[in-house]
Amino acid sequence: MAIREILQLGNPDLYDISLEVEKDELDLIRDIVSDLEDTMFDFREKYGAGRAIAAPQIGVRKRMVYMNTGQPVVLLNPEITKKSVETVDVWDDCMSFPEILVKVRRHRSITVSYMDLEWKEILLEAEDDLAELLQHEIDHLDGILAVMRAADEHSFITRSERWRVKGK
Repeated sequence: MAIREILQLGNPDLYDISLEVEKDELDLIRDIVSDLEDTMFDFREKYGAGRAIAAPQIGVRKRMVYMNTGQPVVLLNPEITKKSVETVDVWDDCMSFPEILVKVRRHRSITVSYMDLEWKEILLEAEDDLAELLQHEIDHLDGILAVMRAADEHSFITRSERWRVKGK
């Protein structure tokens, strides 16, 4: 439908907690899903990255995530129902601050419960990269940004500096 502006770090709307999607809103949210898809692919074209986007990032305060890691998946009202004890440190990036990477600690594996666009409950078990991605996006729904989960005060680097240092 439309490419929407992605809210950037510092925008107070990014810190709001999103509202649940109600079953009677399914027809209304289809346009938002389309906007999320168009916006994510536009970002991917510009930056060469982008696997998922949460509705709050385009100013929609609803608990919904559009993800495409090979095929499109829409998660409505996603909730992490199980987390592994084991954690990993990862360099997290975000469409809301595309030039900054933040080292965060995430659970290695999680289980997510969500409703799909047919209002069917789905349980998704995820590990490693997919688990990290889902934790990042669900955080957005709770008004939490990766910068708020930084491992320590030295856990920030610009994208260009990361590649320069990595190349040494």
